[in-house]
Amino acid sequence: MTKRPQQIVAKSTSTHAGLDVDSLTNSLVRRLIFTVGKDFLTATERDWFYSTAYATRDRLIERWMDTMRSYYIGDAKRVYYLSMEFLMGRTLMNILNNLSIEPECSQALAELGIDLAKIREVEHDAALGNGGLGRLAACFLDSMATLDLPGYGYGIRYEYGMFSQHIEEGWQVEHPDNWLRYGNPWEFPRPEVLYQVKFYGRVVQFSDEKGVLRHHWVDTEDVMAMAYDTPIPGYATETVNNMRLWAAKASRDFELKYFNEGNYIKAVEDKNESENLSKVLYPNDSTAMGRELRLKQQYFFVCASLQDILYRFCKFHDGFDELPDKVAIQLNDTHPAIAVAELMRTLVDIHHLEWGKAWDITTRTFSYTNHTLMSEALETWPVVLFERLLPRHLQIIYEINHHFLKDVMHRFPGDTDLLRRMSIIDERDPRSIRMAHLAIVGSHKVNGVAQIHTELMKQAFFVDFDRHFPGKIVNMTNGITPRRWLNQANPLLSSLITSRIGSGWIKDLGQLKQLAPLAEDAQFRAEFAAAKRANKKRIAAILKQRFEVDVDLDSLFDVQIKRIHEYKRQLLNVLHVVTLYNRICSNPRADAVARTVIFGGKAAPGYAMAKLIVKLINDVAAIVNNDIRVQGRLKVVFVPNYGVSLAEDIIPAADLSEQISTAGTEASGTGNMKLALNGALTIGTLDGANVEIRNEVGDENIFIFGLTAEEVGKLRAGGYRPMEYYQANDELRQVLDMIGSGYFSPEDPNRFKPIVDNLLVHGDHFLLLADYGSYIARQTDVERVFRDPQQWLRRAILNVANMGQFSSDRTIMQYAEQIWRTKPMPR
Repeated sequence: MTKRPQQIVAKSTSTHAGLDVDSLTNSLVRRLIFTVGKDFLTATERDWFYSTAYATRDRLIERWMDTMRSYYIGDAKRVYYLSMEFLMGRTLMNILNNLSIEPECSQALAELGIDLAKIREVEHDAALGNGGLGRLAACFLDSMATLDLPGYGYGIRYEYGMFSQHIEEGWQVEHPDNWLRYGNPWEFPRPEVLYQVKFYGRVVQFSDEKGVLRHHWVDTEDVMAMAYDTPIPGYATETVNNMRLWAAKASRDFELKYFNEGNYIKAVEDKNESENLSKVLYPNDSTAMGRELRLKQQYFFVCASLQDILYRFCKFHDGFDELPDKVAIQLNDTHPAIAVAELMRTLVDIHHLEWGKAWDITTRTFSYTNHTLMSEALETWPVVLFERLLPRHLQIIYEINHHFLKDVMHRFPGDTDLLRRMSIIDERDPRSIRMAHLAIVGSHKVNGVAQIHTELMKQAFFVDFDRHFPGKIVNMTNGITPRRWLNQANPLLSSLITSRIGSGWIKDLGQLKQLAPLAEDAQFRAEFAAAKRANKKRIAAILKQRFEVDVDLDSLFDVQIKRIHEYKRQLLNVLHVVTLYNRICSNPRADAVARTVIFGGKAAPGYAMAKLIVKLINDVAAIVNNDIRVQGRLKVVFVPNYGVSLAEDIIPAADLSEQISTAGTEASGTGNMKLALNGALTIGTLDGANVEIRNEVGDENIFIFGLTAEEVGKLRAGGYRPMEYYQANDELRQVLDMIGSGYFSPEDPNRFKPIVDNLLVHGDHFLLLADYGSYIARQTDVERVFRDPQQWLRRAILNVANMGQFSSDRTIMQYAEQIWRTKPMPR
């Protein structure tokens, strides 16, 4: 029976933070009345979501404060994870699961007549990230808390996250992602935690009373960084860590003089310009103004974070000698690499440390994760921009480079070309700063994120640095948190697993090995298949409701969900779709394996080719899905606005995971891990973590195709001629002719000609045509195995059983032991 709220409010408040059903019910109603300001009769689902969020948050606060206090008392070595992105997704279910109170909360709400499944859908994704890099950062925060490591996340509280992707007439259209429209119940504003961040100005040099040259950065334009804190609970532990995000605030309020004169626009102009810094995640950097704003964002959050870190350190330590023993700062890609110069500025200019000592402290404090070997993604900044925006930092980078190249010259005398390659400054016109080089030089450890990625770093892209700094470049293969990506996202499968091997796997994913013998257990296979079918039924209902697409639950759910980019080769997948379409149309009575191909992902707003590929996917879908000859045996769906919550819907339903990037381009990938952990078989190249997944699951349980990274290099070096592949393969030629001639765009026959020209005329940089034949052949193997459901199930179960290596807990413990040199602090 539904309880009356008056009965609950009248109870004692002594149980308001308990974890039992009665305490939760009491908290839910009190929060509804006294925080949300609604009564039981007028409350909406959104009101109940906020009441639930606040009641859940209450159960973290004391643990959070106790955790922070214990780090001070224990003088712990803290880890600070600096990242421009934190793709957190929704928080409610994650916290309920980590506190192990989801059933109790669900029952408490049910007693009030509220369905938890409905109110969870009210929460907006916190999409403060672009893809894998931001989601990795979120997984790492979860693992640090779960492992009781003193870890903090630092980033930017973007007012607008990754854009909301709409599909209009097949085209991607970007809309603002106003994720804060209704507020954020998980964060705590800290208006008293405010730091000054400087830009522009000039540098004054002078000699102090001891004759030492000093530098003052003056006449600057200032912005204030204000902190917002979010508690990050671990699973089955008392530890609750902190994520601190910075919002830009004007250094002064609007000019009252202008306001009184009636010039309202001028009155708030400076204030608005200052606060634009944290408005949008990744402004379009195709313009000079966009590039400048992006660099300002990077320095803004780095400067505020370092001030905060040093303030915390200096509360209990004199001087900075112990800084590397008490502070580990991880640079998540090159975005925060300016931190190297900023810490040097702080130590030398403000605290007057001698350069050599400051440099020793700096390099022992920082470590750097490289996430890409794509030349266009290895960040560089024009020297002229740095000179104007951060003049003192440019001087410091010059000084760092001078000392570094001097050291290189002493070790390798006479090799001027080596100096040119390794220099932090690229002297080619226009001169630029290589941020990856700054991060490598300024860190004591540099890591890749998969074995093949790290080997390519050492053998090719950063071979000079590996020779100069032997042992500095190490591998830390990425991982994913099993709490969100199996326990939360796939409750049916996780319950089945727990029923057979217990719940220990949630915190020790290696325990999944115990499932391997169950691949031969007919009953387990049947229950595994039932869970998969239920998940497919759920996503099918979503596709029907949102996109009016009917899909066959018995079809092969073929999934490629990731950022749209040419190197990730969504286009190769489309070529296969059209090949299947042609085969069906040429022989409608053939016994074809039914297949549902699901795409999801966003193209960068300024990336014209990626957006054209999105349009091609949708135009192909429009033809294929409505051709009566196909008879439902092939369906194509592009799911708009792909993000964390959609991933949690799609991944448990996937049968086949498309990981088909050109070998040597994907640093690691984590979508491959999530899909395999949920029982999807992988079709992929030997790229990124696919190599290690193959090693774990076995050759027979993965569909590998295509050129290796070494073969890619040889083919390019020998002169790749894509036209030869086009002429030699009838199916490929038919597919490209259809796309290029307007078969899928009859109203605009030349629409996709740039795609075909890119492949045939402009060199097919990512070697789609070279890998097409191998890919199509392996897809045929996929269908052969899928025709044997029991064989497919065995392979799927063995994929799940062998994914223990890919827990982010394992990754984080490796960081803690090999790079950060910090230890868990359980309470």
